[in-house]
Amino acid sequence: MRSFLMILTLCVAAASCSQKSEMDAFIDDLMGQMTLEEKIGQLNLPFTGEIITGPDRDPLAIESIQAGEVGGLFGLTGLDRLTELQRIAVEETRMGIPMIFGADVIHGYETVFPIPLGSSCSWDLEAIENSARISAIESTAGGLCWTFSPMVDIARDPRWGRIAEGAGEDPFLGSRIAEAMVRGYQGADKESQFSQPDQMMACVKHFALYGASEAGRDYNSVDMSRLRMYNDYLPPYKAAADAGAGSFMASFNDIDGVPATANRWLLTDLLRDEWGFDGFVVSDYTAIKEMVAHGIGDIETVTCRALDAGLDMDMNSRAYLEHLKNGLEKGIVSMKQIDAACRRMLEAKYKLGLFEDPYRFFKTENPEEVIYCQEHRDAARKLAAESFVLLKNENNLLPLKKEGTIALIGPLADNGVNLNGTWSVTADNHKNKNLREALEDAVAGHAKLLYAKGSNLVYDADYEERAYWRDGYDFNRDDRTDAQLRNEALAVARKADVIIAALGESAEMSGENSGRTDITIPDAQADLLKALVATGKPVVLLLFNGRPLILDWESKNVPAILDVWFGGSETGDAVADVLFGDVNPSGKITASFPRNVGQIPIYHSIRNTGRPLPEGEEYSKYTTSYLDSRIDPLYPFGYGLSYTTFEYGSVKLSKEAVGAGESLVAEVDVTNTGKKAGKEVVQMYIRDVVGTTTRPLRELKGFEKISLEPGETKTVKFEITPELMGHYNYDLDFVAEPGEFIVYIGGDSTTKNSASFTLE
Repeated sequence: MRSFLMILTLCVAAASCSQKSEMDAFIDDLMGQMTLEEKIGQLNLPFTGEIITGPDRDPLAIESIQAGEVGGLFGLTGLDRLTELQRIAVEETRMGIPMIFGADVIHGYETVFPIPLGSSCSWDLEAIENSARISAIESTAGGLCWTFSPMVDIARDPRWGRIAEGAGEDPFLGSRIAEAMVRGYQGADKESQFSQPDQMMACVKHFALYGASEAGRDYNSVDMSRLRMYNDYLPPYKAAADAGAGSFMASFNDIDGVPATANRWLLTDLLRDEWGFDGFVVSDYTAIKEMVAHGIGDIETVTCRALDAGLDMDMNSRAYLEHLKNGLEKGIVSMKQIDAACRRMLEAKYKLGLFEDPYRFFKTENPEEVIYCQEHRDAARKLAAESFVLLKNENNLLPLKKEGTIALIGPLADNGVNLNGTWSVTADNHKNKNLREALEDAVAGHAKLLYAKGSNLVYDADYEERAYWRDGYDFNRDDRTDAQLRNEALAVARKADVIIAALGESAEMSGENSGRTDITIPDAQADLLKALVATGKPVVLLLFNGRPLILDWESKNVPAILDVWFGGSETGDAVADVLFGDVNPSGKITASFPRNVGQIPIYHSIRNTGRPLPEGEEYSKYTTSYLDSRIDPLYPFGYGLSYTTFEYGSVKLSKEAVGAGESLVAEVDVTNTGKKAGKEVVQMYIRDVVGTTTRPLRELKGFEKISLEPGETKTVKFEITPELMGHYNYDLDFVAEPGEFIVYIGGDSTTKNSASFTLE
C-alpha cells in the first residue's frame, strides 16, 4: 500500500509538472507575439456593469476591448451580454485573448446564504464550504468565473461595518473558514482545481489587516507590530494561500505608512517570496489612483509603485492603461515587471480553461434549473438556522408554541428585501419571503398572527436614507408620526399572548462604508422595544444585525433574545424553524459583544498585563480595569445557548509532559442533560503560560460540532500538535517554547474546565 501511494504521489507530481510546462510554453509563445500595449491591457479591469460597488463607473467601451486593452470585466451579469463581450475579445482583437468576468459573490449568487459573520457562527465547516460550492455552481451558470471572496480579515472592532463580511475575531477559526471557502469555490482537490466548468476562482481579501482600520472607519490607516500581524491577523490569509486560492485583492489601508496597494514588503516579500503564492493580485476598487490622496505621489508615481510592489491588475482606475507606458519609457518600471504581471494574468486564464474554451462558463444547460433551485434554497435555510445565536432565554420562553395570538412588531418584520444583508448584489432581493409571510405560513391553522410596524428604522430620515442606499430599493419610511406608529403597535401587543419584536439594523447599516460610532439598537426601535416590554407581555427580541451590538439594556430587560444576523434568501422560514422549535439553535458568536463602545476593541485572546484584574472582581485600584464598567464582554466569543443543556466532564490529557516535536491528545465527555436533541460546539483553548514574549490568556486551537440526543454522552478528542503549541516569537520565527501549557475545553471562551501539561 505504501509503495502504491508513493507511486500515485509521484504520478500526480509528474502530471502537475507536465501541465506547468505546457502552460509555460503556451504563454511564452503568446507573450512573444504581444505588443506592449496588449500586455498592459491584460492588467486593466474596468467596471462596466449595473452593480454598484464603488464611487466610479467606467462606461463600457467596446473599442477598448477591441483594442486589446481589457483583461477582464466585473459587475456585469446576463449570459447574452457576457457571451457577446467574450466574443468581441476572442474574435475581434488581434490576439484573441479571452476575458475573465468577476463579481462580488460574497455569500451567494441568487441563492443567498447568511452574511459571512452569521455563517461563521454555525462553526460548521462542511456547510460553509457547501455554501461556497453552491455559489460557484450558480455563478458559473450565470457566466462568471471569478468571485471577490472570501473576505478573511480579522475584525475586533464592531464599529467597522465590514465585520459583517468575515468570520469575526479569531485567527484559528478564520483560517479554517478561509480554507473551506477556497475549496468550495475552486474545488475540494487542490490538484484538480478549475477542472470543472462549475468551479470558479477565489479572490482573498483584503490583503492585509483591513479589519484593524483605526476607529472602525473604512479606508482608514492600520498600524500594528509585525508580531501581532503574524500571530493574530495574517494566519487566515496564509491559510487561504496554502489552500490554493488563485488571486488576492490588496486592501485600501496603509501598513507601516505604505498603502497596501504599493506595499512591496506585503505583496512580494511576504505573499510571494515567504508564502509561495503564485497567483495574481488585483487592486481594490480605484485603489491605485486613491494613493494620490494618501499623499505618496502623483498618479504616474503611484501607478509605478503599485506595479513595483507586485500588484498585477488594476481595478477600475485605468492607471496602468494610461501611465505604465510612460513609466517604462522613464525607467521607473521595467519590461520585466510588466511581463511578470501579464504572465500571471494569462496563467489565471489558462488555469480557468479559457484558452481551451473561452465560452466554457456560458454553457450550463438550463441555468434556470440550477440557479435558485430548491436544493440550494434548502441548504441556505439549514445554514441560516444553524447560524442563529440564542443569547438569552429566560424561563425557557423559546421555543414558542403555535397557539393563541402572536404579535409580530417592528420595521424589519415586513421587509423581505432587507433579509439578505449587505453584498447580495447579484441576487433579486425581492424574491425573498419576508418574516411576516414566513410566520403566517408557519402558524396557519394553529395560531393567530397580528402585525404592526411600530416605528421607522430611525427617527432621522436622512440617516435612514444613508442606511439603506441600494439602487432600486425603498425602505418604505412611514409618514405617520412616531406616536401613531407606537400606539398602533401597543394596541396590537395588548391583544397578544407573546410579542416578537423584529428589530436591529437594516442590511446596509453594516458592510462597506457603514461604520457606526453608536452600535446600539437604533433609537426609534429602542424606544419601541422599551414600550413593548412595559406592557408586561413576554417579549422575544428577534435581532437583525451585521455586527455585534451593544445590548446592555436588552440583556437585562428582555426575556429572550435570538440573533439571526441577516440570514439570506431563506431567513424567514429559517427563523420560523427556530422560533417554534423545529430546529434547536446551535450558533455560537464569533465576535465578542461589548458592554459599551468604550471597551472596543474587544476580543477573547487578550494578553495579560503586569497588573491584571484579580479573577472575579469588576474593579480594583491600580489594576487593568475601568471605573465605570466591567472589562469583560457582555457576550463572549464562542457563547450561545440551546433549547437543551450540556454538561462537560473533566479534561483528560494523554500525557502530562511532551518532548519537542511530540503531540498529545486532550479529551472530554459531553452529555446532553436536557430533554431535546441538540448540537454543541465543543471548543478547545490553549494557554502558553510562560514565553519569551507575552502570550494570550487563551487561544482557540480546536473545535468540533457534535449532535447529542437527550441523555447521550460523546467523547470529543483533540490532537494537540507541535504546530498548535507554537507561535511567532520576537524574531518572527515560529517556535514552540518549553514550559507549562493549560488546555481549556468547554462551550465558550470563558470555560474554566482545564488540565495542564509541560512541553520539555
